[in-house]
Amino acid sequence: MKRTVPFVPVHLERAKRISRHFRGWGESLSKMFPALHWELEQGEFEMEPREWVAMSLYSAFLYFVIVFLLVFSLSSIYHIVLRTAFLVSLLSGVAVGFCVFFYISMYPKLFVGRKVRDLERNLPSALRHLLVHVRSGVPFFNSLVSIANSGYGLLSKEFDKAVKEINTGRSEISAMEMLTRENPSLYFRRFMWQIVNAMKSGADIGMTIKGIVDDMMTEEKVAIKKYGSELNPMVLFYMVLVVIFPTLGIVFLLILSSFVAAAFDIQFVMAGVLVFLILVQLMFIGLVKSKRPVGID
Repeated sequence: MKRTVPFVPVHLERAKRISRHFRGWGESLSKMFPALHWELEQGEFEMEPREWVAMSLYSAFLYFVIVFLLVFSLSSIYHIVLRTAFLVSLLSGVAVGFCVFFYISMYPKLFVGRKVRDLERNLPSALRHLLVHVRSGVPFFNSLVSIANSGYGLLSKEFDKAVKEINTGRSEISAMEMLTRENPSLYFRRFMWQIVNAMKSGADIGMTIKGIVDDMMTEEKVAIKKYGSELNPMVLFYMVLVVIFPTLGIVFLLILSSFVAAAFDIQFVMAGVLVFLILVQLMFIGLVKSKRPVGID
């Protein structure tokens, strides 16, 4: 399947070929992103850091040209002074190109972050699934197959990799080590290493998985309590910004308008308040989502 990246106009294979002329600059600028090699590997992007940065430069240059020509054309239509039109077009193109470059350069990190959240969200359910199967006497390999065929998102795909490796003749321990070593989630690796160590030592895997599930439930309870305590000041901050501040602000403006000669355009003020409230709402939703512990939807 041909992979695509936001703001890259073509699929990765073709973008890699087109951007080869930027690889010299990509080699130099890739030093700005020391973790890029690891992020590309964790995200399964088959590209080197210099190739990825070169692709970012190519996309940024393309958007710079498009925005520059678009703004310059609009400026010509509205008969703006040539020097001003050129300056505005240049600044607009540079700003857009700069944003596109850094977004694409940071995309592997964002992609790995989303992958980690998806893995960790389904991990508790998958481990309980594994525990039930192992405690029921189902062979460990068959339990892995069951998880791989279940709807656990990226986690099922990760276990499917281990199943395929075992089917090719690799031992279960070796396949689990490979799966654990290459996974970007520290949460996932910590629990999987416990299972691998239990398999190596010959310990009861069922008891090991039960201990992992119990520890995970304890951590979830602690995380939920911490999340609840963090919500209280956030809600207070939200009430001040969304309820108290706009109300007092409008009242203050109305009182002020009765003392001074200048009149306030009430429609303009209300439109400004509405925009402010929308921005605060979006900020608050994003803040709540970022603080939400793993496993809570």
